[in-house]
Amino acid sequence: MDKSQKIILSSIISISAITWYFSIEQPDMMEAMMTLNPLAVTIFAISWTIGMAAMMFPAIIPMVLLYNRLISTSQEDVNKNDNFSLYNIFNDNVSNRGKKSDNKDFQNPIISTRIIKTSGFVGTYLLVWALTGVMLLVFWSIIMNNLLVGYSAQDFAIVFGILLIISGVYQFSSLKKRCLGYCESPLAFFMKRWRGNQLKDGLKMGLFHGMYCLGCCWPYFLLMIALGWMNILWMVIFAAIIFAEKVWSKGIWIARVAGFVFVIIGLLSITGIISISTEDGMNDSQNGMNNMMMEGSNLDKDTNGMNMNDKMDMNMQMP
Repeated sequence: MDKSQKIILSSIISISAITWYFSIEQPDMMEAMMTLNPLAVTIFAISWTIGMAAMMFPAIIPMVLLYNRLISTSQEDVNKNDNFSLYNIFNDNVSNRGKKSDNKDFQNPIISTRIIKTSGFVGTYLLVWALTGVMLLVFWSIIMNNLLVGYSAQDFAIVFGILLIISGVYQFSSLKKRCLGYCESPLAFFMKRWRGNQLKDGLKMGLFHGMYCLGCCWPYFLLMIALGWMNILWMVIFAAIIFAEKVWSKGIWIARVAGFVFVIIGLLSITGIISISTEDGMNDSQNGMNNMMMEGSNLDKDTNGMNMNDKMDMNMQMP
């Protein structure tokens, strides 16, 4: 591992540790969900992105380090489907591993360039997750504010159970297996999506990696928002599952076990046998909506009262 890779690795670990610390105290997303206020949504997006960095960065370390290695010796653009050239780049890195260049003046600019390109790769990957969080928030906000208004706790339990079953069934799908295959095998991903050695190429590959990762892990984050599991405990549990899926070569079995658990819990929730803390989440949502409605009513009353007082004062002042 050369100097550039050591910097990248230490940076990812440090950022992940720092974001875990900030994720312990997250702002309440109720206002963002109920009103879609731009400021509240922005705060949620920042908090969500911090949480994504905390949860996903440990799992993408092998992918980021391989990308950094591939661009270390490739000084020219690699054709879009030039697998032979990509094999050569990879093999050159393996054969030259541990060797140091005598020309330090030449090595330092290369290291800084690789860090910039790698940062761009990670940045666009994180952008995919930031946009996903906002879309999930808007999606669930529409459901909560329009489709589920006035429904009972059992109705909420049925909806949450359906979401769990859908998420669980997806864990057995071919799309899940394909996306996970590219996530757990960095070399297979770059053989499929290698675009070249330029910064713009790294940005494109970061987007592709984010999309594959989204296709692999979206059920966990849908449940984290829909079921009110945006807390540190569930973040740790889902982060551990994601890490095991991506790092272990048999990670698909972990995904299927998680999917089986989701389906069972979903069925039990629909039948009313168990409660998955949906009642609390539902009560919080209903209380939030009720409070906002009460505040609006009080505001209207205050406004009407002020108007009446103003009229009375005007009448009293008239000769």
